[in-house]
Amino acid sequence: MSWGDRLDLVWEAAGVESAKRGYWTAWVRKFGKFIAPKNLYEASQQEVEAFYQRLASEGRARWQLEQADEALRLVYQKMYPAEWAKEWLPVWPEAAMTGSPLNRAPVTGEDPAWEGRTDDGELPERFGPFLDEVRRRIRTRHLSYRTEQTYLQWTRRFLVFARPESRDALENEHVRSYLGYLAVKRGVAASTQNQAFNAVLFVFREVLGKEFGSLEGVQRAPERRRMPVVLTRDEVRRLLAAIEEGPGKLMVELLYGSGLRVQECLRLRLRDVDFDRAQIVVRQGKGGKDRVAPLPVAAAEKLRVQIERVLKLHGEDLARGLGETVLPDGVEKKYAGYASEPGWQFLFPSAQVAEDPRSGKLRRHHLHENSLQKIVKKAAARAGLLKTVTPHTLRHSFATHLLEGGADIRTVQELLGHADVSTTMIYTHVLNRPGVAVRSPLDG
Repeated sequence: MSWGDRLDLVWEAAGVESAKRGYWTAWVRKFGKFIAPKNLYEASQQEVEAFYQRLASEGRARWQLEQADEALRLVYQKMYPAEWAKEWLPVWPEAAMTGSPLNRAPVTGEDPAWEGRTDDGELPERFGPFLDEVRRRIRTRHLSYRTEQTYLQWTRRFLVFARPESRDALENEHVRSYLGYLAVKRGVAASTQNQAFNAVLFVFREVLGKEFGSLEGVQRAPERRRMPVVLTRDEVRRLLAAIEEGPGKLMVELLYGSGLRVQECLRLRLRDVDFDRAQIVVRQGKGGKDRVAPLPVAAAEKLRVQIERVLKLHGEDLARGLGETVLPDGVEKKYAGYASEPGWQFLFPSAQVAEDPRSGKLRRHHLHENSLQKIVKKAAARAGLLKTVTPHTLRHSFATHLLEGGADIRTVQELLGHADVSTTMIYTHVLNRPGVAVRSPLDG
């Protein structure tokens, strides 16, 4: 009996519809390629977790994550029984993005208030005006569009879970219960729980005009500090060599050469590139802070070519009666005319103009982050890299290689835009020299 026939029997025994079995098998094959050259029966729990994180970073829909999760659960409980797979909890997209979907806090000490409750469902229509009010308040505070979407998502989930009779019925106890539910029942990572808390805190303070009481005793999601994936210098060269010349390769070079985050790179405007000072100004980075990053000399000429390309495209847009781009909220209100100025155009514009979700005007936005993720993913495969490589891996590599070259930790902290040096310190552990050089006893 072939491997495929055996797998089909597993699907049949589990009651998977025959029309869907091909999709389930495809997830198993995809995982097999992910862990290659290992065989499926050699896989570990950590590799399954890494696979989920890869799927989430690709922007997979929730139903796809759940389908892949169920397929692998059956494989490692029925086909290749593994000790670590006996306790298998369903995956959630937030967990796959930020932490381990399997190695969670145990579901113990459940709050009776959680009985029959979930944060995944339809929101009653009566809360539509309330969400509109939250959206207006977010825009009044000039928060980013991404923050707007995140806060609205968590507000919807919170309201679905809390089931208040009205907005005025929302109380501190609803928040305590929901945060505990996220940590225990949903098993989300600490960063995800904090994100939900910040969203609900904004709603209480800015929309409801209420202050939280004490949150002491709330069950907190466990902190999971993971070592970042870092490429060697040779692996970076191989990755870059696997990308065709053009805007895509230039973006990847800036991620590594300037230590930019993905969104920081995509949001660069022509005015942010300073050739005379050999620097790139990163505006409104994480935490809304500006900073200066190095402009790689090796990428300078490519940047000039890209700027000329953007200016030509901008001229064509103006000739068509378009030519506007999306502006930061504060600038939009005071200097709306900047939208058609050359210096405010995105360095990496999208191929098509689209309707601005806030103003309703036809404007040219920057490329979507999925474009950059696909470029890096395909290049890593072509280069034969076995590590899990994402665009953010290049930022990790930037920091590590600077420290390897003798750069001061405080300088690297400033270049990365970290508020706390302890965040930067994790790269010293990657260097295998956390204060004292260590030699393996095997080498002796």
